[in-house]
This record gives sequence, structure tokens and C-alpha cells, in this order.
Amino acid sequence: MECTNMSLFDYFEKASGIGILATADSDGMVDLAVYARPEVIDETTIAFIMRERLSHQNLKSNPHAAYMFIEQGEGYTGKRLYLTKIREETNTSLIEEIVRKKPEICDPNDDSNKYLVIFQIENIWPLVGEKK
Repeated sequence: MECTNMSLFDYFEKASGIGILATADSDGMVDLAVYARPEVIDETTIAFIMRERLSHQNLKSNPHAAYMFIEQGEGYTGKRLYLTKIREETNTSLIEEIVRKKPEICDPNDDSNKYLVIFQIENIWPLVGEKK
């Protein structure tokens, strides 16, 4: 499902696969974590719901991240999004609404702090190869 003319919203609504978020701390120590598909705000902005774990901690000292989405199926199809954190919200009603609609993101009964971390998309590249 290569999405050359498809909006990001449509792509992430229709594509099946697995996502991996890469972050690094201020010393460059890298972390990788499996993440659900992002919430697409518009064609240049996405968000993830995070808990207080290493990925979120890293973003406090280094706002840059990368998200790799590998589509289910044969071959190597998907997207790489290069991101910069622009802001976050903590325990808002928007987070509760997203978790209710998409319980796979995190357990709706989990009462730990949740953060809606909003990123500007700097670049989008295919999973394999250079940007066309």
C-alpha cells in the first residue's frame, strides 16, 4: 500500500503493520519501542500517546525522533517519518477520548500519567530507499 497520493490520515487508517519509534537522549543513547499508529492531526503533524517510560524521558532532552511503520505482508513496504516534538499535553480529555476509541494504544483502565506528544513531520521517506 505505497501511498504516493494518499493522505497520511487515510494511510494510517487503512494500513496494517507494526510501528517502531526511535528516540535518543541528550548523550545520543538510542531507544527503540513498538508504538501503535500515530494520531494524524494534519499532513505535517502527528501525535502519540505515551506513558512515563524511556521514549518519553528521552524527548525531554532531545526533541528529535523517527517513526518506522512496516506494513504487514511480503516485501519491505512502509514509511519512515522524521519528527520533531513541538508540544505535549498531560492527562487531557483528548487522551481519554483517543484511548476509548483505540484501546490497543494503551489499557483504558491504566490510571498512570499519559502524555499526548505532538510532533512536526520533518521528512517522510519510504521504508526502503531514498525519498523519491
